[in-house]
Amino acid sequence: MPTPPIHTALSEALGHAPSDKRLEVLRRVAETGSISQAARDAGISYKAAWQAIDTLSNLSGETLVDRTVGGSGGGGARITPQGLQLLSLADELAQAREAVLARFAGGSSGLRFGLGLRTSMRNQLPCRVEAVEPLGQGDPTVLVRLRTPGQAVLTSSVTRESADLLGLAPGLEALVLCKATAVRVGRGEVDDVPGQCVLPGRIERLARGQGRDEVVLALEGGGQWVGFADHPFAARKGQLAWASMGVSALVIGLAG
Repeated sequence: MPTPPIHTALSEALGHAPSDKRLEVLRRVAETGSISQAARDAGISYKAAWQAIDTLSNLSGETLVDRTVGGSGGGGARITPQGLQLLSLADELAQAREAVLARFAGGSSGLRFGLGLRTSMRNQLPCRVEAVEPLGQGDPTVLVRLRTPGQAVLTSSVTRESADLLGLAPGLEALVLCKATAVRVGRGEVDDVPGQCVLPGRIERLARGQGRDEVVLALEGGGQWVGFADHPFAARKGQLAWASMGVSALVIGLAG
């Protein structure tokens, strides 16, 4: 398979990380020549900083940082020409993006979500972060509570490093994503299952299948949520129903 042009490879990193701290870490490495200093400047852990560099390198298919270990200077890190090119592209794309948003949306953030986002996840809902709660001393994950436009509460489980890199904090606007195949739809009493969150809505569409029925729920406050129910699902359009999914199934994204 031929190697893609460098601008195509680097665009993969830009397409996935325009709005979190990964590019900031790379920029700090370019300025300081140190991963540990870049982590301190970005307000994240050393481990999260290396995760940022590794993720960007994997997405771009390029070595963005050359690392040195030991030596009289104690080692360090040097950004590569490909890393500098990625930062330059990121700056130009950010300027162009803001200009387009200002022209078409008056600078409003309402149109930011979804622009440039390509994913197989059908469930995508703008929310606002309410809390970021550590699970316990030394636990590598945190629970992020988010409020939907209809005032329902969703909970997502993410690693501490991911929460740091995304800069998750109360009041932040975020996009919650979930695969439809991870969502179970039902009616009546909701089972209180640990590690699950529930989203209520009204049935908007119902597609019958052999083993499962696909259900589209219209949510309070706007938006839709798609999931599956056991066939035959004894329900019809307009009736109340609920969608249930595990906290680990919910993915958090930020607008670029």
